[in-house]
Amino acid sequence: MSAVPSPLRAPRLVRACQAAAAGWNRLGEQTAFYLRGIVSIKDALIYYRTEIIRVIAQMSMGVGALALIGGTVMIVTFIMTNIGFQVAIVGYSQLSNVGVEALAGFFSAYTGPRLAAPLVTSIGLAATIGAGATAQIGAMRINEEIDALEVMGVRAIAYLVSTRVLGGLVLAIPLCCVSLLTTFLSTQFLIANTYHQSGGVYNHYFTSFLRSTDVLWALIQGTLQALAIMLVHTYYGFNASGGPAGVGEATGRAVRASLVVSTIVTIAAGLALYGRGGDFHLSG
Repeated sequence: MSAVPSPLRAPRLVRACQAAAAGWNRLGEQTAFYLRGIVSIKDALIYYRTEIIRVIAQMSMGVGALALIGGTVMIVTFIMTNIGFQVAIVGYSQLSNVGVEALAGFFSAYTGPRLAAPLVTSIGLAATIGAGATAQIGAMRINEEIDALEVMGVRAIAYLVSTRVLGGLVLAIPLCCVSLLTTFLSTQFLIANTYHQSGGVYNHYFTSFLRSTDVLWALIQGTLQALAIMLVHTYYGFNASGGPAGVGEATGRAVRASLVVSTIVTIAAGLALYGRGGDFHLSG
């Protein structure tokens, strides 16, 4: 008697193929959603200008209890102050080991715009603005408010997604500027008042090595990160399911994914803008 062929001779292989296919399907769905969100920016600028202004005000200064501390701006300022102190402590101690502690100003000018400010800005965006957008849109999804908007003829993608993407893009540049100023000032303050380095020495090396193009690239990196973060967070909120617990899970997944994406954007932008050698030459 011949054995009856089983349709699942290799169940593990079948499950692996199904998981891979599901992953590719999710990637395709996300890509299509991101493209729709970017294309719908034009509709948001035409039909939902009031919503854009409201979203920008809410993102920058916060609402409710968060407005008492200034929202995202104050949070990013607090984080960057600590980052500036860390740059001062690590930079001065490491440079003093080789007898060149006078280059502390160079260390601040080099690490601030290239790494610290873009990354911390992305963390602030993801932890405050992005998480809030995911929670808001997710709550609307489970309460069927998004379906109600579509029934009333409102373009849901443009009204909920594109407006928040625009708000993140508008807010990214001033947040990057605040991050840069905060880290520069806090680093200089700690070095001058704790290590008692001359202000003239610090400012000489700081202004000598701080390039205007580095500041411009930092703003470009911040804008790209804001675009990626807001697209990721709005996707997870727009596709949330499972009640309030599902919204919380979607928010956590969105924060995790956006932090990974922002790091990848920072690495890719750094390689594209500075190359492998960092476009840096120190001699003397």
